Amino acid sequence: MEYLLSTNHLTKQYGKQKAADSINLHIKKGAIYGLIGRNGAGKTTILKMISGLASPTEGDFSLFGYQGKEALKVMHRVGTLIEAPGIYPNLSAAENLKLKCIAMGVRDKKVIPKLLETVGLADVGKKPAGKFSLGMRQRLGIALALVGEPDLVVLDEPINGLDPQGIVEIRETIEKLNKEQNITFLISSHILEELSKIATDYGIIHNGHLLQELSREELLEKCSERIELKTNDTSKACTVLEAMGIREYKVVDKDTIQIFERLQDSGDITVALAQNGVKTLSISVKNEALEDFYLNLTGGNGNV
Repeated sequence: MEYLLSTNHLTKQYGKQKAADSINLHIKKGAIYGLIGRNGAGKTTILKMISGLASPTEGDFSLFGYQGKEALKVMHRVGTLIEAPGIYPNLSAAENLKLKCIAMGVRDKKVIPKLLETVGLADVGKKPAGKFSLGMRQRLGIALALVGEPDLVVLDEPINGLDPQGIVEIRETIEKLNKEQNITFLISSHILEELSKIATDYGIIHNGHLLQELSREELLEKCSERIELKTNDTSKACTVLEAMGIREYKVVDKDTIQIFERLQDSGDITVALAQNGVKTLSISVKNEALEDFYLNLTGGNGNV
């Protein structure tokens, strides 16, 4: 599979500390890729390298088919909002966008009102950006990142510190841009529960390491309600399950089967296994929340 963006052992070291250690991300065109990690996990460092704002200590990345230093030639196709938006507080939203358009060589006067409408700021008029709410400033930051019609937009913690209404507004803006303009997003966050509402794919970062990449479907499967059955003979157990009409199951390892249907029938399953000479070592219903999965993977609560 060809990826819009992929990283090859991307590493950034400050002194003796590796903020990002041999990161291999794979981002498909049209995806909303969530880079999940605790504060200080290395998310911002990774985004800065991908955006050309920091040089890797080791490794490189491929962007739109261009590898290594060649990728810098297509950086104009990447929009970024990393850390706080670079906004002039005494200028209006339109004036801020005008300066960005000048810097990017964008001369079409229709661009600014179109961008303001896209991010829900069409009615702010001449109000100084310094008087905007945090959510409005974030939306203006996204509008600034969209100048030049980028194919990839990189957002660093875009919902951090927002109230519930602000979170909904940012989420709806990202979904709209992804669906209507086919913009690919790479979004960092430490809030898996919220990002799970829009992300199509995930990379989980911890202490500078990429622990796991998985799709939305794979994540939901890991967190869905299920019977977890441990037995001494999984092959024979599967035959028994299918004889019972159970088809929604998965063999996890040599001892464990996960069953995703008839969750109230664990007793019947145990009896049927015993009647066919299969020993049940343990059987239980599991229902792991998204945050529990994330915390278990990264080793406890810590700073999230």
